[in-house]
Amino acid sequence: MKVVVTGIGTISAAGNNVAESLLSLKTSQSTIGLIENIKHIRKPFLGGQVKKSNQQFKAELGINDNEIIPRSTLLSLTAAKEAWADQPLNTEIRTGIISATSIGGMELSEQFYFNYLQTGSMQSIQNLAVHDNGAGTDILARYFNIDSFKFTISTACSSAANAILLGARLIKGNVLDRVLVGGGDAISNFTLNGFDSLMIYDGEFCKPFDDERKGLNLGEGAGFLVLENEHSLSFTKKNILAEIKGWANANDSFHQTASSPDGKGATLAIKKALQQAQISAQLIDYVNAHGTATPNNDLSESVALKNVFGETIPPFSSTKAFTGHTLAAAGGIEAVFSVLALRENILLPNLNFKTPMKETGLIPITKPETKKLNYVLSNSFGFGGNSTSLIFAS
Repeated sequence: MKVVVTGIGTISAAGNNVAESLLSLKTSQSTIGLIENIKHIRKPFLGGQVKKSNQQFKAELGINDNEIIPRSTLLSLTAAKEAWADQPLNTEIRTGIISATSIGGMELSEQFYFNYLQTGSMQSIQNLAVHDNGAGTDILARYFNIDSFKFTISTACSSAANAILLGARLIKGNVLDRVLVGGGDAISNFTLNGFDSLMIYDGEFCKPFDDERKGLNLGEGAGFLVLENEHSLSFTKKNILAEIKGWANANDSFHQTASSPDGKGATLAIKKALQQAQISAQLIDYVNAHGTATPNNDLSESVALKNVFGETIPPFSSTKAFTGHTLAAAGGIEAVFSVLALRENILLPNLNFKTPMKETGLIPITKPETKKLNYVLSNSFGFGGNSTSLIFAS
């Protein structure tokens, strides 16, 4: 049973939709800049911010401005709406939704917290009702009238990739026919100050896989896909954008916030995804790497690529210099980018790269290049060593 992608949607600093994002990728245009309108941060931060207010999102989505909805969920609704498009509701199609997030309603909880500290007022305590990650999934499910299956995943930066993985497994296992999968995260005080406290936040533009990389720039956004089987397609008549051919998750459990230096988790995830896809490593035409630009991650992932591909590593790049690291949303956004790479037959550029890492000497793609692509590998790795790899086929 094939699992195919029939809808994609995304929003990030790279663009407000799929078309804008593709243009940014093709022209190597990054809009990462100083983060604005986030109170109580300890210093200025560079990041990938979406230049729309929550009120603008609600107006575009047809949601009452008085309804309490976290920014993470508004980003997810925007991307999911683009992916879902005009999908028909049909009781003959077993439909589910799997949504991922790291911070959930954190930014609304922060508003309540700081307001309470300053004024002692409990006026915005209702914000706490949407703090947990599952609240956003409930809002998404109601918006799209999906009530037969809903699930929330929060595995740090591999979250949206794991949502896609689970959706594919449920279709492959004949549990569901169609699944809306992906994730979204907004920038918050907690994440900015938190990653800075870990000393992995770069005060300059992030430089994935560069020897002089210092850390990440955070971003916000969302990426969603619609996955279907043949039964669903017989009703929806949707065009197939790609096939999700392989998927795997592994966990090296090396450290709470760091990947193993020998790339164990990433190596296992890539190898298992190849096995599940029943293809050899040599058939991978492009790797959309996790590539956070932190010293630990990029070294670990580089070692994993060498472990799997040996001396014939396929063209690879990280697109996080376009979007910032969008945490739980990263795997969804980059899955959309991977489908676009397949559709457009384009290798996506790794911005800000100058010097190969001393340890591995790997050189990513630095300019958009045209190449016939049949298989694309997309990696997403999270805290605790949670490692997920997805393989998309044309």
